[in-house]
Amino acid sequence: MEDRLMVSVSGVRGTIGKTLTAQVAMEFGCAFGTMLGAGKTVSIARDTRPSGAMIRSAVAAGLTACGVNVVDLGVVTTPGAALMTRTLGCDGGVIITASHNPTPYNGIKFLQPSGVGLTAGQAQRLKETWESKQFNLQDSLHTGGESQNTDTHETHLSAVCAIVDPAAIKARGFKVVLDSINGAGCVGSPMLMERLGCELVHLNHEPTGLFAHEPEPIEPNLTELGRAVRDAGASVGFAQDPDADRLVIVDEQGRFIGEEYTLALAAAYVLRHRKGKLAANLSTSRMIDDIAAAAGVEVVRAPTGEANVVEAMQRERCIFGGEGNGGVIDPRVVSVRDSFTGMAMILQYLAETKQPLSELVAAIPSYHLLKIKFPCPAGAAGTVAGKTKLAFADRAGATFNESDGLRIDLADRWVSVRASNTEPIMRIFAEAPSQSDAEALVQEVRTIAKEVIG
Repeated sequence: MEDRLMVSVSGVRGTIGKTLTAQVAMEFGCAFGTMLGAGKTVSIARDTRPSGAMIRSAVAAGLTACGVNVVDLGVVTTPGAALMTRTLGCDGGVIITASHNPTPYNGIKFLQPSGVGLTAGQAQRLKETWESKQFNLQDSLHTGGESQNTDTHETHLSAVCAIVDPAAIKARGFKVVLDSINGAGCVGSPMLMERLGCELVHLNHEPTGLFAHEPEPIEPNLTELGRAVRDAGASVGFAQDPDADRLVIVDEQGRFIGEEYTLALAAAYVLRHRKGKLAANLSTSRMIDDIAAAAGVEVVRAPTGEANVVEAMQRERCIFGGEGNGGVIDPRVVSVRDSFTGMAMILQYLAETKQPLSELVAAIPSYHLLKIKFPCPAGAAGTVAGKTKLAFADRAGATFNESDGLRIDLADRWVSVRASNTEPIMRIFAEAPSQSDAEALVQEVRTIAKEVIG
């Protein structure tokens, strides 16, 4: 796979010691500090990856060199850091994380004062400032300072518990198995389970950043979780990614139910209590459309990327949203994906319905959604999308959305092709009523991609 530094609306990601070095991290700190201006304040946090301390220090050095004051939040979750950026009234935020990327990676995510990721325009400005190396370096009397804040976990837990009924959840005495992948969720998650009165079996619970398995919370990586749920007789199994913004669920029988069901189940719970528009990205299953239609509300679709979904939520005044990768966003807590909010909502849903999770899942109209990825040279994605559009141009009823790669909607199915914002890969997603129909769509687009990139 081609090794290159990824710079996008999702931030910066690269391999440590190769594309992402201390020098590069310091320069991005300088670029962000130059954008904000001397005298401003930025929160900074990191997940548990061993390289995190080094990257954090380099970014902080760049920020303070440009006269920006830094508030160090320590090792906390991405949603917790985003919440504190807003709560502390900072002018921006930085999170050192590569989310679900494999161990060799780390990354730098930049936040607006609201805690939301940068807009596409802001991300482009940051990239251009970094490339120009025209930094606003300050003299010895005007560099920034550093301070520490340790309130993140308490602030985050209080916000999450305020949108559910902890007493009702406690009354059920749920047993929960949680896999925190030795990541940033290791500390705050058991605190949340204690407040919700749950008996916790905590897998991979030491915040070492030494991942016990591949960090992306997908089915092949969660066999241990399913087995532990069955052995413990638990009501539910939860899996987080390393920065704890994504949540994937295993039912009471130890079955992986698919990352798309996290948002669908949470949306079903939300619409029991509140009515309003929902938002999701273009790669999210149409399950959420069915759930919304049953409640008489609309789903607003946005390009892939958390910041794009949040922008749509704010523009359309959506009450809830997220992404089909296990990302739940409730703006009453924080306008970013949040596994803590997801866990609390699922437990509240179980408490209210008094049904096992498998029955709640069975009540949702199901589709077959396939997701594949493969290496993609820089610049090739546009060619693949263009040839795919031509290939589907004569299909009856086909509609095309090119705001995020290419998504093609047909009568009862869809397929999308796009380059990743965070890895040098291309993704093809297809959803249809049957497995064979989804596979046929994927194969058709994959054949076109092979013609372009081999």
